[in-house]
Amino acid sequence: MTPPPARRRRNAANGTAPSHNLPRRGTVRRAQAISTYGVGSLIAVDHESFVVSGLDEADRSWREDESPVVHERRLARLLDVDFFRLPPASDDTSKDGLRVRRFPLMHSCPECNDLQPHRDFSPPAGRSVCGTCEVDLVPSRFVVACEAGHLDEFPYWQWVHRSPDRDSTRIGKCGGKLRMRTTGRTSSLRSIVISCTCGQVPEVSMEGSFRRNALKDLRLTCQGARPWLGLSATDPAGCGLPVRTLQRGSSSVWQPVLKSALSIPPWSSGRADPLAAHWSKLRKYDNPARIEGYLDAVFGDDKWPLPLEEILTLLDAEQEEDLDGETAPTFDHRYRALRNKEYERLRSGNDESEQSRDEQFVCETPLGDPSVLQPLGITGPMLVKKLREVRALKAFTRLLDAESTTDPKEMPLSQKPLRWLPAMEVRGEGVFLRLDESRLEAWEKAPKVAARVERMRTAHQRVLDQRADDPNLAVSSPATPRMVLVHTLAHVLINEWSLEAGYPSASLRERLYAADDMAGMLIYTATSDSAGSLGGLVVQGEPEFLDSTVRSALRRTEWCSSDPLCMEADAARSTETNLAACHACVMLPETSCEHNNILLDRALLVGTPDAPSLGFFAPLTGG
Repeated sequence: MTPPPARRRRNAANGTAPSHNLPRRGTVRRAQAISTYGVGSLIAVDHESFVVSGLDEADRSWREDESPVVHERRLARLLDVDFFRLPPASDDTSKDGLRVRRFPLMHSCPECNDLQPHRDFSPPAGRSVCGTCEVDLVPSRFVVACEAGHLDEFPYWQWVHRSPDRDSTRIGKCGGKLRMRTTGRTSSLRSIVISCTCGQVPEVSMEGSFRRNALKDLRLTCQGARPWLGLSATDPAGCGLPVRTLQRGSSSVWQPVLKSALSIPPWSSGRADPLAAHWSKLRKYDNPARIEGYLDAVFGDDKWPLPLEEILTLLDAEQEEDLDGETAPTFDHRYRALRNKEYERLRSGNDESEQSRDEQFVCETPLGDPSVLQPLGITGPMLVKKLREVRALKAFTRLLDAESTTDPKEMPLSQKPLRWLPAMEVRGEGVFLRLDESRLEAWEKAPKVAARVERMRTAHQRVLDQRADDPNLAVSSPATPRMVLVHTLAHVLINEWSLEAGYPSASLRERLYAADDMAGMLIYTATSDSAGSLGGLVVQGEPEFLDSTVRSALRRTEWCSSDPLCMEADAARSTETNLAACHACVMLPETSCEHNNILLDRALLVGTPDAPSLGFFAPLTGG
């Protein structure tokens, strides 16, 4: 998605402009600043291209009133930071915004066909036009990246002057200038032709530049360039990995590593926020007397943010999330423990009548009789009347999917370690429900169910192995019968509620809890606008409404407009990671799904024509 056109900077005479009078280019929403246009990503504005700058100068350039501090202790502890900050807004009333740097620097002129760095065109100040032809310059369509996260210009000189017997040290010293032209015969790379005016080499097309070993054959390796940190910034550790050619707008150029957490008691009241920078030190003290001494030294007598009893309760809550028996728990283990604690709290609830007005998590038992849901195999519905989720940008990757390998090559957001990360908070409401454990255990042990899910797991594992740099480091597919069942049910409920409750499906989101001891889902509003606080979703969790919704959703799920092709899909004979699932039945907008619309199969809900008993809800659908 390209941001809106650029706007001129307001007059700074009233003192509202930032300390550096930088030109303004386009707008980006706060949510996009961590999910689409985060640090290190490429952003197109009109006919120009930029890379979003790192966070090393953010403490100075991000204004406190436009980039407030956000606290979420459980997530901050997981990511080893003290707090989070909202990215600065860039709307009509904002005074500043995200800082960007021009990238790639190589541009071409469609009139004279010159291909050279942007500054060599001698453009007028604040404009990106050819100083000779006065037409808009075109940023290079091609960049190169490595799996360690580095990003660099495409080596046009080496590509044109390539030759097995050519001295690579002489490349670029031929005295000629590069030219780029398009033949117009086809829309393929063969029509993009690069030449050099030196006359020593013939012109060559860009065909073949995207081969995995195209640049390796030229003996080119990554130089560790990090343009988002500065034009001359390189990785001090070096690199040397192979580089791949990418389209500037490719999704492989930048993939965010996002982590999120719900605010749950005892942290959800916000009372602990003043102690955000002190918890790591308070955890080191093993008795209340030493904690008292520390608080007196920091805050003074009688000026503590919280009473000692409440501080001890919070420290005990932290210890409950520690992994017993794990001497060196991995990040994934700690993240799983965070989810487990959320599942416990969603099951137990948090009554609003017993909490203060500042409480950010209110989860109550419905007023209706939950026994009406027993024939469905659904139990434990909870009405989450208030919730808050914080989503933080931990790092980013290039080429590799961070979820596909146990050793992801994540690139940090700054050159120097920071004690905070950019994040977005969502406040809204939701419905939590669980599947009956006894009925679920009997269903998932059925041979036909296990065999069908194994086909999906095999296809997914094959994809993970292909995406991982080293197949031995690829993560194991999470596909299990209960995981696929819970995931698909969440999708059909979101689709149903988008029809019955008036919510667009893109404003709803799933949060899945599927493991050996968990089988539940939270469906909640996932936007920061008014759709998150209208109360229309919570009422859908009342048993009588939920019973009607589930039955209606199952009836819709029995048939798809793409049947019989959809129901007869076979993951074993393709690279697909779904079975009976397509955009006409159960798939959702990518923003609503935790697993990128994979590991879905509506046959596990309602069965198939050949095996109606395969579905978990088969007794309701006549299977």
